[in-house]
Amino acid sequence: MIEVKTKHNIKEPRITLVGAGPGDAELITVKGIKALQTADVVLYDALVNEELLDFAPAHAQKVYVGKRSGDHSYSQEAVNKLMIDYALNYGHVVRLKGGDPFVFGRGYEELDHAASYSIPAQVIPGISSSISVPGLQQIPVTHRGLSESFWVVTGTTASGTVSNDLYEAARTKATVVVLMGLNKLKEITNIYKKEGKGKLPVAVIQSGSTAEEKVAIGVVDTIVEVVEEMKIKAPALIVLGDVVSLHPKFQPIREFYDIIASE
Repeated sequence: MIEVKTKHNIKEPRITLVGAGPGDAELITVKGIKALQTADVVLYDALVNEELLDFAPAHAQKVYVGKRSGDHSYSQEAVNKLMIDYALNYGHVVRLKGGDPFVFGRGYEELDHAASYSIPAQVIPGISSSISVPGLQQIPVTHRGLSESFWVVTGTTASGTVSNDLYEAARTKATVVVLMGLNKLKEITNIYKKEGKGKLPVAVIQSGSTAEEKVAIGVVDTIVEVVEEMKIKAPALIVLGDVVSLHPKFQPIREFYDIIASE
């Protein structure tokens, strides 16, 4: 049951889904900032840089709604209800989501829920961490001669298992970017080992584009140990593919394996 407080019901309800980008506050789009500047309410996720809330008007309510691995402060159903409640009672709701709303952000579910109440909604895309975070580390997801395509795969499905798509992706030559997969890293590397890809370059990047960023570089055979040594924590993404060999830190690893191969 949606409650409507008519004393606040001055503005027409509307919802804007805004992608906040990978973490660095400066990587939000200009259009995203303009939406925040007209917000009456901002519902924001855990992966959103809170500096962005400063763009919202002083009168706007800023409501944290969690939603990250290990931190489900609000269920998706609760977020949907809040979004509608606030729109009906206060006007313009900006739903601020990390990365891009439509890349494992459940953005379409929220868009569809708004439509079920006939509340106008629009989408302002964000820079997805799946491309930008590797890029900031000088790792292109495609590169002539190394990778002609890339996959973006969730590391953990709703049932808590490794995505079946990873088994398919591991058989290709494509760059594979795994989101929300750090706690499945050992399982993921085992999938690649079974495909004979133990020497495939891998990067694991924690909190990409932020001050907490850490980067672990290795190969499938070693990356679990490297991540443990560096104490990499979530949120982190995994990049598997020959393009990781372009990272400056990979050169010593290449030289090591060249020496082993020549002996």
